[in-house]
Amino acid sequence: MGRRKDLVQEALEAKFQQQTRRNFLKESFMGLGGLALGSFLGSCSSDQKAASSLFDPANPLMAKAPHFAPKAKSVIYLHMAGAPSQLELFDFKPELHKMDGQDCPQSFLEGKKFAFIRGVPKMLGPQAKFAQYGQSQAWVSNYLPHFQSVVDEVSFLKAVTTDQFNHAPAQLLMQTGSARLGRPSMGSWVTYGLGTENQDLPGFVVLTSGGANPDAGKSIWGSGFLPSVYQGVQCRSQGDPILFLNDPEGISRDLRKASIEAINKVNQEEFKEYGDPETLSRIAQYEMAYRMQISVPEVMNINDEPAYIHEMYGTQPGKSAFANNALLARKLVEKGVRFVQLFDWGWDTHGTSEGGSIDIGLVNKCRGSDKAITALLLDLKQRGLLEETLVVWGGEFGRTPMAENREGKPNAFKGRDHHAEAFTMWMAGGGIKKGFTYGETDEIGYSAVSGKVTPYDIQATILDQLGFNHEKLTYEFQGRPFRLTDVEGNVIREILG
Repeated sequence: MGRRKDLVQEALEAKFQQQTRRNFLKESFMGLGGLALGSFLGSCSSDQKAASSLFDPANPLMAKAPHFAPKAKSVIYLHMAGAPSQLELFDFKPELHKMDGQDCPQSFLEGKKFAFIRGVPKMLGPQAKFAQYGQSQAWVSNYLPHFQSVVDEVSFLKAVTTDQFNHAPAQLLMQTGSARLGRPSMGSWVTYGLGTENQDLPGFVVLTSGGANPDAGKSIWGSGFLPSVYQGVQCRSQGDPILFLNDPEGISRDLRKASIEAINKVNQEEFKEYGDPETLSRIAQYEMAYRMQISVPEVMNINDEPAYIHEMYGTQPGKSAFANNALLARKLVEKGVRFVQLFDWGWDTHGTSEGGSIDIGLVNKCRGSDKAITALLLDLKQRGLLEETLVVWGGEFGRTPMAENREGKPNAFKGRDHHAEAFTMWMAGGGIKKGFTYGETDEIGYSAVSGKVTPYDIQATILDQLGFNHEKLTYEFQGRPFRLTDVEGNVIREILG
């Protein structure tokens, strides 16, 4: 009995010593860290300190004022993951049609890098038929019969370029300003800068379709080094709108509230002891999650929309579809969500399969989105929301004017390789010019010849319409102020209304 008592006493003493060492190390770390942080902040400029003050740990999603009067209050970004072919949709090139089937000139191959083209490929003429529409006489193909009716609402960017020709890094560059992992997404920057108008909903919502996430994964809506409260919240148009949103069986709402209050009391004590602002972010996230249990199911329910709206969008309630997400995007901005990101997977048309071809697969992808995108613009306009909602459409890069010949042989179906030198995007609403085209490519759509813009320019323009100087929306990290556009980017003033 005495020996057992001694063993228990030894175990308790060991546990006490372990806890003492842990507390000593934590307190020492926080003390030294606090001294270092205090020294660093003392040397920060007033601009840097002002930038850091955008984050209020006690209420990180509170609505905030931008740098100047905005033209747009919210953004709906439609990212067609996989990169749609501009040569079959918007960039009409009759000269390329004349070159169809000819060997690609060496001048287009020398010193160039391609994802899959090997040897000398054949030129590939446009597979779609083009015509001009609207007062703006914009060129649009027969792949987009509905979109033809709204060309006078948009500004086309015909000479977008990038320095990335593989999907994941190109998607990261377009959405985070860096081809490498770890940077905050555009939606996170916007929510950090503006907060949200509806405290019962996230400031940044992500909706995916097409059966898979983008190649870059969920990192392209992550918060990077920004506080985690600013990351995108992924919602679903099928099943529960958010995983684990509902309480487990046997847990009442009152019990859920009591448990969150207990958890946050512990978090408050943790914050008092160590001062880590991420702890307050965690508190805000728990409280937001509790409020979202009521607000999210309501706003994510499209069943109560009138029949004409379902016909207009081509929605299929209860299913996972791009059209459902487009309608949800309108509902979310209507409720005050700042940034709604739609990722639609499956636009990669190499020609290695029927579904990945530009004459069959691309037609099917357009059929699944054309009506819904057109409806989104018209629906926003009829509700008076388009003028304050910036809608952006595009992929991560374009497609080559030559046919892909993987392993030096023609692919089984008609397809094009990745192309970084020129592709088309468009913007509408939110202070953007109507019925305008900016930029031009050469006679076969290979390179930009005027109006060249980059992902950084697009990011700078989006922030500008939201009321931000993109050079001043910064966050201190690892000893320097970071921004979405890094050290690049110019506002594309030619397309501003």
